[in-house]
Amino acid sequence: MSATLLDGKKVAAAIREEVKAEVASLREQGIAPKLAVVLVGDDPASVVYARSKEKACGNVGIDFELFTMPASTPESDVLGLIERLNNDPAVHGIMIELPLPKHIDKKKVLEAVAPIKDVDGVHPINRGYILSGGDGLFPATPQSCIELMLRSGIELKGKNAVIVGRGETVGKPLVFMLLNQNATVTVCHTKTADLAYHTRQADVLIAAVGKAKMIKADMIKPGAIVVDAGINEIEGGICGDVDFDAAKEVAGYISPVPGGVGSLTTVLIQKNVLKAVRLQQGK
Repeated sequence: MSATLLDGKKVAAAIREEVKAEVASLREQGIAPKLAVVLVGDDPASVVYARSKEKACGNVGIDFELFTMPASTPESDVLGLIERLNNDPAVHGIMIELPLPKHIDKKKVLEAVAPIKDVDGVHPINRGYILSGGDGLFPATPQSCIELMLRSGIELKGKNAVIVGRGETVGKPLVFMLLNQNATVTVCHTKTADLAYHTRQADVLIAAVGKAKMIKADMIKPGAIVVDAGINEIEGGICGDVDFDAAKEVAGYISPVPGGVGSLTTVLIQKNVLKAVRLQQGK
């Protein structure tokens, strides 16, 4: 009996329709939601990501503007552009494409974005809201993990949730997002003794380590919900942190890579743009 697939594309399509409807409603009120993306340098992957965001925004009616700066741009000029965007009432969301050139302080640049326009959810104030259960803008990938389960009819309350990986972008925010869903949370990492012991206790197992097929079938409790937030390049394509083909024979639910968590990230950034509009209106 193979696991039920957690279909990210299907969930993303449902959220996209909600976003479209909300954008249409805002436009009727004379508000044109707008995302500004700042790209410093010409990292090929970043250029592709920026263009895909532009296309995705066009599909739901969100205005998009890409600000490109040469790799040699001084840090002060990048900070100056961010300040202008912070103060521009027509811009509702700001994203900084990473990586930034070596001479630019990533932390300083990310923290220069106004928290109510920080649609990537990386500002310390938004991180604080995750901890306190406040109303901020939260990062898309951990939100994707939660949405994928909730919208697939999975109840998280009272479940033993084990996160493998404690990175700043996925693992750490997920701890508090799962606690806010009343799950019981265990976090495993490179220093965890007997990782498999912990993963086998999990009703919900979330892999976010960035190591191809690290989670094997014998590390999974039969019938568990397995969410794979990893994305790794291997010969012949990409794969997640879970050994999918073997794991699907043990798990109750499993998310594929591609087609799982990653399918939701762009549309959840769009949702953040709409949330930013509400926060900026004081709603």
